[in-house]
Amino acid sequence: MSLKLKEGEERLVGVIGDEDTVTGMLLAGVGDNSAKKKAEFGPNYFIATRDKTLDQLEEAFEKMTKRPDIVIVLITQSVANDIRHLIEAYDETIPAVLEIPSKDVPYDASDDTVLVKVNQALGVDMGKKKK
Repeated sequence: MSLKLKEGEERLVGVIGDEDTVTGMLLAGVGDNSAKKKAEFGPNYFIATRDKTLDQLEEAFEKMTKRPDIVIVLITQSVANDIRHLIEAYDETIPAVLEIPSKDVPYDASDDTVLVKVNQALGVDMGKKKK
């Protein structure tokens, strides 16, 4: 996949996570306020609350990773664990999918798909347990 940016063209960060994480990212300026992009693609964030179904989480991930204007998708590890099958199958470079901790669930490096792949490429054994 070739990525060429035209002068003035901007790229976004997408966020999928719990309400506190997404709200913090939006307050930090990650949210897209372009009415045209929102109308075409929807928001560049998804709040995964308890009432959201697995299908909704999977759809949000698929939409964000297919958007041409998103170059990074930040996803809380707790949500990533729910759709681990999609994250492990995802093999595109752009957008990069990066797992981040949430305030309620501690970060577990052995579950981070990107970190595991990097360590495998470097020959580092993280001692990941089979589930």
